[in-house]
Amino acid sequence: MMEILYEDNHIIAVNKTCNEIVQGDKTGDTPLSEIVKAYIKDKYNKPGEVFLGVTHRLDRPTSGVVLFARTSKALARLNEMFKSHEQIQKTYWAIVQGFPKQPEARLENWLTRNEKLNKSFIANPSTKDAKQAVLRYKTLAKGDHYTLLEVNLETGRHHQIRCQLAAIGCPIKGDLKYGAKRSNPDGGICLHARQIAFIHPVKKEPVTIVAPVPKEFLTIFPFLAVSE
Repeated sequence: MMEILYEDNHIIAVNKTCNEIVQGDKTGDTPLSEIVKAYIKDKYNKPGEVFLGVTHRLDRPTSGVVLFARTSKALARLNEMFKSHEQIQKTYWAIVQGFPKQPEARLENWLTRNEKLNKSFIANPSTKDAKQAVLRYKTLAKGDHYTLLEVNLETGRHHQIRCQLAAIGCPIKGDLKYGAKRSNPDGGICLHARQIAFIHPVKKEPVTIVAPVPKEFLTIFPFLAVSE
């Protein structure tokens, strides 16, 4: 059952579960965008094709808030906001193996992407096609074997959070591709798009949308259930 986090005439936000895809890909699985379209068509009894614009994406094994545009005007303005990184801020929660040497830090690397492997790698700045990747993280909680981090992106690169956290010796729980010891029972990884805050593209008012904490997070840090 799809969970709607926010909805008005211009935008709609849903809570993506791990293993859902935002847009169609070579797997042929039904993407979240089509599920949302069907929901809008049914709820509002809309004839013909429903407009829905994809403003950003989350990796398939990642969960959390995904924002869609319901009008072309909202789509154009949100695209510009995501491109400029102005008037919009995405906050992620990640459970990582081990404990970062610094409880809070700014990570700056250069990444290259291997399309065949669908994986990013740390590279030298001079490497062909390398792109700068910058994020900030801070520790929210520590367990016996894992750390809960809050992550804010300054750039939006392919697998950026996964790659950069693995590079400091703290791969995300369940992320076998980037060095996790074992997979999660649900097949996802413990990377969650917790919150998105932005200026509404039409109403020009501040909007903050928060996605509930996934069950896998609660198995490691059960106290998070209290904050929901």
